[in-house]
Amino acid sequence: MILILLLVLPATAQEPTPSDDEVNAIAKQLYCPVCENTPLDVCPTKACAQWRETIRLKLADGWSAEEIKQYFVEQYGDRVLATPPARGLNWIVYIFPPLALALGVYLLARTMRSWSSEGEMQDVPSVDADDPYIARIEEELRKRT
Repeated sequence: MILILLLVLPATAQEPTPSDDEVNAIAKQLYCPVCENTPLDVCPTKACAQWRETIRLKLADGWSAEEIKQYFVEQYGDRVLATPPARGLNWIVYIFPPLALALGVYLLARTMRSWSSEGEMQDVPSVDADDPYIARIEEELRKRT
């Protein structure tokens, strides 16, 4: 009886293996180093299946998500990260869209302001009533009405 209890106790002390959801939560933050622009969680290659298994083993060993991502960065470089770090030339990715949006809003506001000022009454030059051309135009207009 004691021998059976000793065999059962180590089995109950084992930690459960990480679920597919836990593995995919980290894998979707990484891109396949072999296939371009393919997240690791949906990549069908055998290499990606092995990398997902590596994530599962590291989670089972108690590694955090950041430690696992750092492990893959050390192995394959920053290109495996879904969100590149804001250093080097990568900071342009974070700065350019807000600047482009601000510039677009400024140009749109400036254009709309110029359109509204064009619609206002502009200075009309005074007309000389004694001008023969003006008299002829007015006479033609009276004939048509």
